[in-house]
Amino acid sequence: MTLQLLFWIILGTGLLMLGSRGLTGLLTRNQIKTEEAVTPQTVAIVFGAGLQHDGSPSPVLQDRVKTGAELYFSGKAQILLLTGDNRFIDYNEPGAMRAYALQLGVPEEAIVLDYAGRRTYDSCYRAKHIFEVDQAILVTQAYHLPRALFLCNQLGISAQGVPADQRVYRKSSLLVWNIREIPASFMALIDVWVRHPLPVMGTPEPISNDEE
Repeated sequence: MTLQLLFWIILGTGLLMLGSRGLTGLLTRNQIKTEEAVTPQTVAIVFGAGLQHDGSPSPVLQDRVKTGAELYFSGKAQILLLTGDNRFIDYNEPGAMRAYALQLGVPEEAIVLDYAGRRTYDSCYRAKHIFEVDQAILVTQAYHLPRALFLCNQLGISAQGVPADQRVYRKSSLLVWNIREIPASFMALIDVWVRHPLPVMGTPEPISNDEE
């Protein structure tokens, strides 16, 4: 392989990834709402975002759970589906999210945990096929919402998104997160249109989507 061919391959791949990021943003731009404007739904899906060394939620994850709690208290969501990674015995995102939600005053009966949300794709797939969610509000930071909305929509969930940006994040962190979204958005397209991977499954635990 010549250097020139390698250059064009790398350039083409980069442009394809950038295009994927742009496409997810374009397809979902009208589905991102403020807390006040979002349509009430039975379920708000709150995505995991890492833990601190002591096992407590990272600042980013705290903001997601806090936003979910605000949606619950404002009557915009009746159930918080807290989805995250728990593949290791000493790493429990959903458990930490639950503890923080309870600390914020969300009642136990309004919380459902998904312990196998290892990736955004997995969380959306399991929300549809394990928890039988057809409509939902998605709660995550603005940089992540286009991919989350795209995946849930493609997997059969009619979704709206509410940004969980509760604080001013460091510019360096925002840069890293947005750069990471470029290949992640490309893989999201590949997953739903080509690969169709099957995440960890289990016994269905349906959450009613009917309004009370």
